[in-house]
Amino acid sequence: MPTVEIRRRQLLRVALGAATLGLLGRSSGPAFSPTSSSGGPAGRDCGSASSPECSMSGSKAWIAAPLGQRLSAEERAFFAGERPYGFILFGRNIASGSQLSDLVAELRDVGGRESTPIFVDQEGGRINRLKPPLAPSYPTPADIGKLHAADAEAGERAAWLQGRLLAADLMPYGINADCIPCVDVPVPGANSVIGDRAYAETPAAVAALGKAVAEGLMAGGVLPVMKHIPGHGRGNADSHHALPVVATSRDELARTDFAPFRALRALPAAMTAHILYSDIDASAPATLSPSVIGDVIRTEIGFDGLLMTDDMSMKALAGDLLDLGRRALEAGCDVLLHCNGEMDEMRRIAAAAGPLSGDAERRARDAEAVIARGIAGARDDAAFRAEYQELMSRIA
Repeated sequence: MPTVEIRRRQLLRVALGAATLGLLGRSSGPAFSPTSSSGGPAGRDCGSASSPECSMSGSKAWIAAPLGQRLSAEERAFFAGERPYGFILFGRNIASGSQLSDLVAELRDVGGRESTPIFVDQEGGRINRLKPPLAPSYPTPADIGKLHAADAEAGERAAWLQGRLLAADLMPYGINADCIPCVDVPVPGANSVIGDRAYAETPAAVAALGKAVAEGLMAGGVLPVMKHIPGHGRGNADSHHALPVVATSRDELARTDFAPFRALRALPAAMTAHILYSDIDASAPATLSPSVIGDVIRTEIGFDGLLMTDDMSMKALAGDLLDLGRRALEAGCDVLLHCNGEMDEMRRIAAAAGPLSGDAERRARDAEAVIARGIAGARDDAAFRAEYQELMSRIA
């Protein structure tokens, strides 16, 4: 796509995103309502399938990741034909601000609608795909927890501000979905893959801070994805490399690990944990388990939002990706996530993913409606940043 056309589209998106609309709020805005009475994003005419901002007609149940810093001709044709629900970006996709904006514009063009979800993992602390000077660094989630332990009100305000500022960092590039908050509850002796990515050590504090971060993101027009449901804090391995096994009783998991997710069950989207909970289903990890998804996530926790898998290319899952993708969807996941950008693997995942329909389509629309609503309230990033820095200086 010519650079001039990409720039024109980017400017149009910025103008569309400037609308002041309500989101799930603390004091920052009115209550969250993902859809209008007509079933589409509030403030949009979703009655016509031709509406590029609202139509998900033909979108399939998967999220794709490009391999490089621009789409190859093969990727563009493949994504146009296989219609992923959204896209996710990593450090390998990012070289400069203008390049990133151009890549996002290409992905939105292929996605066919302004609200095509563009995901990233931008957590603060050690997990950040955008690094300075493209986006500032932030203290770890655990640092916010330290502030919360000393002053709960200040900690929750800092959490909201960090979410709001992360949204402000992402939106100029067109990135509109962030895979946070991480509301896993850490336990001593667990693998360090979660570690200081956790907000606190108690379920109540994790839930309070995760809620504030998610609300800050949504106030900034960005879709939050809580993770790793129903809980990764006890994992004895890094699921990028091996399958963690948790032998803790279901009753204890319900009291601790599940509790933050239950408290935040009204959030619009969540990502699964590639963990085997042997007291619930000794034969399959959560992502592939009808028992964990149906009995725990959907029923006991009560989450009815969009459920996306963690990366299907992680080593925690063993087997052919076509079979794994089908099993995840049959178990109750709504959308498959594939992250490494390898074309042969993507073809297997895309073959497993049918068009979004039924409850999965409803949940996907509701999640995307958060993006379509845009920024809520007055935008004063400088004042937010100064307030955040003052609060976090209290634990320095």
